[in-house]
Amino acid sequence: MSPLRLVWLGLALWGAVHPAGLALAWLAGDGPGPLALAPLLGTGGVAAGLAWDAVTAAAALILWIAVEVAVRRNWTALLAIPATLGLGPGCGLPLYLFLRSAPLR
Repeated sequence: MSPLRLVWLGLALWGAVHPAGLALAWLAGDGPGPLALAPLLGTGGVAAGLAWDAVTAAAALILWIAVEVAVRRNWTALLAIPATLGLGPGCGLPLYLFLRSAPLR
């Protein structure tokens, strides 16, 4: 495996573990559930800006994955879509780049 693929994989793992740990700590301490984050999108300010930035990035990434998979027929890369939806673009993007950079057969 190339060094660049290892970097993509490391970033995907970090993008899954670190934000998930922060979210679990928030849920254990303050939040009644993931839907409690939804009101933040309409409040304005930095939190809303970051939330909408993540939503926009996730939408663009999912579209990019869908278009490239249709062209390249790399069906394994579709695994990055649930990772993006469930864990965010910080995990989905490096995971997609890891899956996309596999040697061609």
